Amino acid sequence: MVPWGWGCTLGWGLILGTLLAWAPVWSCPSGCLCVEKNSLTVVQCMSRNLEKIPSDLPTDTSILLLASNRITHVPNHAFKELHHLQQLDLSNNHIERVDVGAFQGVYDSLLLLDLSNNNIQRVPKEVFARLRAKVSLSNNPWHCECTLQEVLRELRLDPETVNEVVCHTAVQDEYAGRPLIQVLDSGINFCNFHHKTTDVAMFVTMFGWFAMVIAYVIYYIRHNQEDARRHLEYLKSLPSTSQISRDFDTISTVL
Repeated sequence: MVPWGWGCTLGWGLILGTLLAWAPVWSCPSGCLCVEKNSLTVVQCMSRNLEKIPSDLPTDTSILLLASNRITHVPNHAFKELHHLQQLDLSNNHIERVDVGAFQGVYDSLLLLDLSNNNIQRVPKEVFARLRAKVSLSNNPWHCECTLQEVLRELRLDPETVNEVVCHTAVQDEYAGRPLIQVLDSGINFCNFHHKTTDVAMFVTMFGWFAMVIAYVIYYIRHNQEDARRHLEYLKSLPSTSQISRDFDTISTVL
């Protein structure tokens, strides 16, 4: 049986250990909860009606939870000072735009990135080019085209959510509503459509310019023909040389 004094000491030891394991981090954004857990700084800002990513995050943040807010934009350099960031949860927001340099500064440290359940249709292919993290992009209204196909080549897509990256719209309507990975596995190459579309656009543009040149040439010819006709009629209206000679002879005889 443990003596009462020892039991109190043991109890306080457990409480103290718990407090140390979840020690608060004092430089914490307003409305967020920041704690230390297993030597990791966890910043919990979930469901706080945030409209943008806090700018005063602790520089030693390891886990950043920003899910279920109203964030619409992930700007350049949003996490550039968070060189220890390992997990970033941006799911269940209203994100529509992710800038090219959004994850600059965390390329090497970030291990997990969750962008699921947002409003993302397109992202620049360079966004994920240097990331080592496993990324979830599920349940966004993706527009399936060449750029998105190239994006998938640049990242480590979470295998558990790969079938949830669905084409909300596509360069060809027949692929709308289908998981992107299934479309690509069937042999479809959206970049071929892109090149064909570009070729058609160039052909239409060239045809338009050609038509304008032809129209100008026709107008120029017709305009010149009209001027030539007027000049010819004017010349015809002038008295001939023989008539002028006869008139001159008549005047000489009279004189």
